[in-house]
Amino acid sequence: MTNEDMTTAPAPHEDPRRPLAGRIALVAGATRGAGRAQAVELGRAGATVYVTGRTTRTRVSEVGRSTETIEESAELVTAAGGTGIAVPTDHLDEARVRALAERVDRDHGRLDILVNDLWGGEHLLSAAVFGKKSWETPLADGLRILELGARSHVITAALLLPLLIRSDAPLHVEVTDGTARSNRRYRENMYYDLAKNAPIRLAFGLGQELAEYGGTAVAVSPGFLRSEQMLAHFGVTEDNWRDAIAREPSFAIAESPWFLARTVAALAADPDRARRWNGRSTSSAELARAYGVRDVDGSRPDAWAYFEDVVHGGREGDPEDYR
Repeated sequence: MTNEDMTTAPAPHEDPRRPLAGRIALVAGATRGAGRAQAVELGRAGATVYVTGRTTRTRVSEVGRSTETIEESAELVTAAGGTGIAVPTDHLDEARVRALAERVDRDHGRLDILVNDLWGGEHLLSAAVFGKKSWETPLADGLRILELGARSHVITAALLLPLLIRSDAPLHVEVTDGTARSNRRYRENMYYDLAKNAPIRLAFGLGQELAEYGGTAVAVSPGFLRSEQMLAHFGVTEDNWRDAIAREPSFAIAESPWFLARTVAALAADPDRARRWNGRSTSSAELARAYGVRDVDGSRPDAWAYFEDVVHGGREGDPEDYR
């Protein structure tokens, strides 16, 4: 492989069905949910996708779910038409993330798309966050939330950005919960608020730094996500998810992980993305409107608008009006 081969991506867009052919992507936190879906959709668009996470077929992370693994995610990427490569990685372990970067460097010499979708802290929320003042949250749990939601993102960005800037069109995506607009409201607890606002500031700051490389950094948020873990929480499946609305009425605005994933794939294929999105905070709904994307049921849910208008704003409105 020559130096030119290592630093310059093949010309994209030759096949409109595979606009990311020849591109190298890495989705950090691709075990399940939106991370897995984004990896698959990037693969469907033709990319080679490194999928990372802590749960493998032989080891289960603190999330406690053995039903989704990074090996399965990589296989789904390949089945969709891309090339999926599973690399077990704890993104709080600096040595493991350095080893990941070195592997991508050896294999390709560059990275074109980095999706930072790390979290894995849902198990802490109901017991330590929701309904509690911050001083009632056990300090160890609060600090763990910051590690999972902020420190892991910083480590990943710091060690993989040197590969990303070798691309001719770097894209860095920070995935979080909430947009800059929606998160102007306090997110219930100091630790959670900090963890979910940190990726927004990361994208804003990195947008400034990537601009001279023609790059794009953007923070994206799904709405009310029907992840595997959320469906299990309500005791439903993707086929009968609406049965959970009786228990939680706002679940009527929920979206599948594929909604965000399709919008991120469209963003990655947009040659004008730097001008349109660099440094911004956005949502699956806003990106969907911009790129003409719909969810798996044909709808275009806008959960954050629904929460803004109806839940917090007191307006009359039905979730179906926001789909």
